[in-house]
Order: sequence, then C-alpha cells, then structure tokens
Amino acid sequence: MNVRELLTTSVLVGDGAMGTMLHAAGNSLDQALPALNLTEPELVRTIHDSYVGAGVDLVQTNTFGASRLRLAEYGAADDVARINAAGARLAREAAARADRAVLVAGSVAPAVSVHQRRRVAAEERRAAVREQVEVLVGAGVDVVLLETFGHLDELVEAAEVALEVARRTGDVPVIAQATFGSDRHTLSGHTPHEVVTALAGFPLAAMGVNCTLGPQGCLAVLRELRVHTAVPLTVQPNAGLPRRVGPARFEYDIDADYFVRYTRQLLDAGAALVGGCCGTTPSQLAAAAAAVAEHRSQRAAEVAERVAATTVVPERPETDGPFSAPGHVVAVELRPAPTGGVDEALELAAELQEAGVGLVSVAASSSPRAQVNSVDLALHLHNRLGLTTLASVTTWDRTIMALQADLLGAHALGVRGVVCETGTPPLLGDYPHVDGIWDVDSLGLIELLAGLNDGTDYHGLRLGTKTSFEIGARVNPGSRDPGRAAAGALDKIAAGAQFLITRPVHELAGLERVLEAVDGRVPVLVAVRPLTGFDEADYLAHEVPDVTIPAATLAALQDAGPDARAAGIDLAVALADQIRGMAKGVVVTGGSDVVEAVRRLLG
Repeated sequence: MNVRELLTTSVLVGDGAMGTMLHAAGNSLDQALPALNLTEPELVRTIHDSYVGAGVDLVQTNTFGASRLRLAEYGAADDVARINAAGARLAREAAARADRAVLVAGSVAPAVSVHQRRRVAAEERRAAVREQVEVLVGAGVDVVLLETFGHLDELVEAAEVALEVARRTGDVPVIAQATFGSDRHTLSGHTPHEVVTALAGFPLAAMGVNCTLGPQGCLAVLRELRVHTAVPLTVQPNAGLPRRVGPARFEYDIDADYFVRYTRQLLDAGAALVGGCCGTTPSQLAAAAAAVAEHRSQRAAEVAERVAATTVVPERPETDGPFSAPGHVVAVELRPAPTGGVDEALELAAELQEAGVGLVSVAASSSPRAQVNSVDLALHLHNRLGLTTLASVTTWDRTIMALQADLLGAHALGVRGVVCETGTPPLLGDYPHVDGIWDVDSLGLIELLAGLNDGTDYHGLRLGTKTSFEIGARVNPGSRDPGRAAAGALDKIAAGAQFLITRPVHELAGLERVLEAVDGRVPVLVAVRPLTGFDEADYLAHEVPDVTIPAATLAALQDAGPDARAAGIDLAVALADQIRGMAKGVVVTGGSDVVEAVRRLLG
C-alpha cells in the first residue's frame, strides 16, 4: 500500500495504547517497556492481535522509548537493535495474520526523557534517533511515526534524521506528531501554528497531535493545525485523564460512546488518521473503526473535494481563622497565572475583593510550565490586599523533609491556611504521571501539619516552638463511589484536618452523602464552578475521573447554544443557593466568570 496516497485520499484507523495496555497487564510504567519485546513477546503479540481484530488499519511497534539513551537508564542500551527489530517483527506478524492489509508504523519517541534532556546534547539525540530509525526501517516498517514530542527542537531534529534515513534506505514515509498541553502549547511553549511553521519545509507524509490531551483537547489542536497546513493530519488522543489507584497504578474511565462521538468530530475536522494513545483500548478503537467506516461511505465525495483543495492554510500580621466569622462564607479559588507572573491574579483578586470576597484559596499548579508557587502567591495576595488566603500544598515529587522545611519557612513568613492535597504530576508526554514520587499522601501531610502545631516534627522530635496552621483537606463528593469519599473525609478529619473544601460539585446527591458523614465535625466549603459551555461540561463528564455532571446540566448547556456561558453562571448560582444552609459556605472556582457569579451570590 502507498501510505502517502492513503493519507491523502482516505482515512486510516490507527491502533490505541500499547504502554498502558502493558501496564494494565501488570507491568510498571517505570521500566523499559520496549524490552518486553524480548522478555514477554507473547504479551506484546496479544495486544497487537487485539487491535488488528478491532479493525484498525495501522499498528505501532512497541518501541516507544527504545532509543539507546533511554534504554541506558535501564541498563539495556546494548539491546537497542534487538529490541527494535523484535518490535517490528511482532507488529509485522500481527499485520500478516489479518484478513486485510494492515500497515506497521515504527514508533519513535523523543530520544531522551524529560529528565535526560538537560544533560544530553543535540548531536547525541540525533545519533540515538538515527540508530533507532535505521533498525526499524531495516526491519520492514511501512512508516516511521515520530510521536509525543513535547519540545519542538527535538521534533525538528528527529524529522530531519528520520527523513534522511528514510530517503537513504527506500523512501519510507515519515509522520511527525507533537504533544500539547491543556493551554494548546507544547511543553517547550510552542503553538500549533509554530509547529506547522517549523515543519513546513519537510516532505512529511503527515503531521499531527497525540498524547497528553483527551479527544476534546486534541480536536481543538487539530482544528488549529488545519488552519495553517494542507498536509494530512493525524490525531491520537488519550482516553481523558487517568485516575491514580495506587502508588504506581493508574486507570482510565472514558467510555466508547464518548470516544466515538469525538472521533466523528475529528473526521469532520479533517483528520486523515485517527487512533488512540494512553488509556485507549481495543474496544474503543473497534468503535472508532466502525465510525470511520461509516464516515468513508457517507462522505467520500466531501473527502475527495477536501483533498483536491489547496487551502494554505512586609511582615504579615496574624489573621483570624478563615471561618471565625459567623454566617455563610463566599470564597473564591484562583490559580497561578500561566505567564508565571502575579499581576493577573492580583488584579482579579482586587476585583473580587471589591465585590465583597474576603477569603481567597490559591490552587496548586497542575501545569508543566513554570508558575508561581501557590504558597508564595497566597502570601503576596494577603500582603498586598489584606485578604485572608489559603494555599494548596501537594505532596507529589516532594520528600517529607522538603515539605517540612518549606512549611516551617512559610509559617515563619505568616502563612496559616493550608489545604492538603496528594496531587498528581502534570502530563509530560510519555506515560501518565510515571515520574511522580510520593513520600506521603494528603493524609500524611495533614498528620505532619498537626504534629507541627503540637510542636513535633514528622519523626516525633520536639521543635523549639509550635506552629498555628489552619489545616484543610480536599474531598470529592463527585466520586463514582460517594461512600468512599465520605469515609475519606472522616479519615482526614481524624488525621487532624480542621476544615474541608470539596472538589467542584455539579449535583447534590454525592455532596449530601459526604455532609451527612461529616455531621458538622468541621466546617465544609463546597466548590462551585460556573461551566463555560457544553464542550467543557462534556469534557469533564467523560474525560476527567470522578466528576459527575448531571444529564440535565449537559442538556441545559447544549440547548443554550451561544448563551451557554450565561447559562453556566445561572446553574452555578442556583446550585450555590441550594447549598446555602447545608455547608459553611461555597468556593467559586473557574475563570473570568467567577466575578459575575460572586456578584450575584453577594448581591
């Protein structure tokens, strides 16, 4: 089959996750998964067969991260040729067993991990890519697939090298895929337009987006790419966001109906290849294959017309506790600005203060880009505006000693309100949160703060003084297991939590269960988020774990059409009014709509 011709005249279905499928079979993500081509070939073969059986047109070799530099981290650098050759062989054998033509794509990740990048020069990266691509092409792959590149310079390097090897060894087509964050920028800060511009001079068979984002986010990036290029586009979204179910275990909840709904939109947006990345399964890809088959039969004329077109596309004073005042509290949660500055947050906080807000909670950053620490921003807002502030502190990638030192320093500067969270590392491309470490979770952080308040450190040693932290914790009434959420709230109270803040709620059933369990032991603030429209609600309902959006809310936002933003505020205000009397107060969270929501709540 001529891959270039297929990508310009038809739509191909790629396979789904390999790494997270191997993870689901009991393999840790912090090992060299490509090495399973040698040690557990039957498992790899079974996954390939399941995707072929699902009806995909292309399977990817289990060689993501199989460069010499990455394998060296696991002591397997000398096996680079054997691992890649075995990966190509296993995929080709699965394709050969199909009752139709199936392509094999040689999967090539960035030559270095995020942690290696600072220590490895560009020429070393190029050499590692060249070695891997030469093995894959020599082993008979139909196309080289560069995937999950978060740094544009590495994608450009890899494209140059892969195209040079491909021309020298038989003109094997090359596809280049970047990965984007929720802000539609790569990890290196580049937009889809900038990615297209950087790759414009390369004779790529296709370019596209994969990993990090779920179907909705990838659709937005795909649309931006389409504006700026006529090159065939590929898209392989994650199955939404993963849920952490253990120290090194993650799972996804996205359902096939939602995945197929967005597959149709990806096709309408001009995707030439649709598949899946982390968390996607053969059942979801089978549903996607059926949607593509329907698309091919219903819109063949439109596809041909599109292909024919050539569109070019000071000292801080002590404060009263946050809940010392009687009555119903209306607070706001702010996030550090993605720009890394504080002016934007300060301006918004001042506007909220003028509207009547006296308590601001600063959320922890979930972005891989450099941002102001939540504790520092909370301190800054208090010092500049006199607001009472809470700062969210997460435990991921922090040793207990580092947490303890930072908290003692924060207390010395005047920080008092702390919201304890386990947290999850931001997605950096490869596999979900594999780089995260946790000495303690949120319960351990609560216990640490309670000990400091009692004058002892985490190991029980006496301190020279006692702290006076106001200890908060998160609870999620939207969990698909409300009983577990209620039990978790009680565990946090027993550990020393003095107040609770919920994750954003959109219905009352789960909240009532949690409040009933807490039974007034500590104040509870309920987070309310004005939804900006149907797309956001649809994303939260289907791609983000443990978020419950009622069908009536989805229907109301969809029916509102262009007035959905106003409808989202109406829904949030109505929910907040229902919560009044049930809990100590509400925390309005979200974007620019928080000001309007707060004015209506306090008006």
